[in-house]
Amino acid sequence: MGKDVIIACDFSNAKETLSFLEKLEDERPYLKIGMELFYAEGPAIVQLLKDRGHSIFLDLKLHDIPNTVGRAMKLLDGLDVDMCNVHAAGAKAMMQAAAKNFRGTLLGVTQLTSTSEEVMREEILIDRPLEDVVREYGRNCRAAGLSGVVCSPLEAAIIHKACGSDFLTVTPGIRLAGDAAGDQKRITTPKQAKEFGSDYIVVGRSITVADNPLEAYRKCREEFIG
Repeated sequence: MGKDVIIACDFSNAKETLSFLEKLEDERPYLKIGMELFYAEGPAIVQLLKDRGHSIFLDLKLHDIPNTVGRAMKLLDGLDVDMCNVHAAGAKAMMQAAAKNFRGTLLGVTQLTSTSEEVMREEILIDRPLEDVVREYGRNCRAAGLSGVVCSPLEAAIIHKACGSDFLTVTPGIRLAGDAAGDQKRITTPKQAKEFGSDYIVVGRSITVADNPLEAYRKCREEFIG
């Protein structure tokens, strides 16, 4: 798989999503559908965007007992999405159940890019360095048969060193230079993510609320892919 820019479609409904995509003219970027849009529109939004020629990352972050996650993943596999994810904190048995029932690219979420080490230690109650936690989650994901992880670009090199260069790093927390960080803590620019070794970057507000989304998307691609 080559590097790519995935646009986070964090919209409330299909109408808002299609209105945004019209601004991208003939581009057919890789799209991320998260909880808000999927819960509002259901599987129909996946089919609609697939029919328009988009690859889809369905970002639902499943986390439950292995049997429940395995059965849910089998249903999601029927939607023909290209990429999906589960929480690595669900442990190996859960991730193995998911991998057994999904034919696309399956990722494990390590630590959200909105989580700082302080929050991880004081609120999530994991009293270890954040980099160590991400590394060990990555190793567990690889052992469970997943294709890669969702992590901060700041941790992409750590994952590749621990899990191999072929183990994918899909990295949110991307902002173009000068854009507000919002609720993200561990962020980089597309150019920095490339330097850190990210395989995919997920970009939301820097594109979706830009004055010129097409120009912002192309700028992200230029910085990240060249």
